[in-house]
Amino acid sequence: MSDNNDQIPLSGELISPPSSDLIKESSEREFATDVIEPSHDRVVLVDFWAPWCGPCKQLTPLLEKAVQAANGRIALVKINVDENQGISSQLNIKSIPAVFAFKDGQPVDGFMGALGESELAEFISRVAGDPEADQTIEMLQTANAALEAGNHEDAAQIFGALVQASAGHPDADAVGGLVRCYLASGDLTAAEQTLALMDETDHDHPAISGARAALELLADAGPVVDISELQAKVDADENDFQARFDLAIGLNSSGDRDGATDALCEILVRKRDWNEEAARHQLLKFFEAWGQTDEATISGRRKLSSVLFS
Repeated sequence: MSDNNDQIPLSGELISPPSSDLIKESSEREFATDVIEPSHDRVVLVDFWAPWCGPCKQLTPLLEKAVQAANGRIALVKINVDENQGISSQLNIKSIPAVFAFKDGQPVDGFMGALGESELAEFISRVAGDPEADQTIEMLQTANAALEAGNHEDAAQIFGALVQASAGHPDADAVGGLVRCYLASGDLTAAEQTLALMDETDHDHPAISGARAALELLADAGPVVDISELQAKVDADENDFQARFDLAIGLNSSGDRDGATDALCEILVRKRDWNEEAARHQLLKFFEAWGQTDEATISGRRKLSSVLFS
């Protein structure tokens, strides 16, 4: 082969020749060495093909290109079914091209027939993971832990970095977390501006709808109330539902979510339809603002169900 053929044209692009470590021909005899053993370190794709198969000739170059782009996360082993009919029979291959993904010594996924480049990328992402996505998840977990611990500044820095990294279409979980950081510091203007970064198509995302509900709660809370005064009103008249309702709002603002839930549930027990079921509607707003996985939400939903279905 001449020096001019050191690069192989593919779909109008030039790519480097495949790595011998990550892309190789194999056989039944070397299957354990080339597929089973390496699959404990990385996902190994096995491409079953034949020289007479037209779709195989389309798919194999795409597989090689995908392996090169994966930076060592996956390997490719090519097996000619005409020369290795035993392994083809064991895996019940009835048509080619057929691709199996092996992980930890076992086939975990696969497909038959030729895939397009975007479909192939989705398949590889599914079986081999996406490092960038994994890093984002880890950063979100760290930021949420900091937010729950009250380290609002640290959480805001991480959420903010994630938002900036995906400025074209900001990550909804990162935006929602950053909004909550601003709300915790009392900066409603910054919270509103951050929410405005999201498209309408993302408004129903739980992180966004929850952040918006939390912003609305804070905006509607009004001046700080004297909780002891409201509690005294409730103690003096157990059916003063407005005072009990206002007490729930005040308790939530002070961070007593369980107390706010109990106050609203008590209204539902005494007079469910008071003010057009205002207590139930307010509880649902609380749950959305707190987040569906918050312990207060989970506990509150149990209490609400107990009241409504008792």
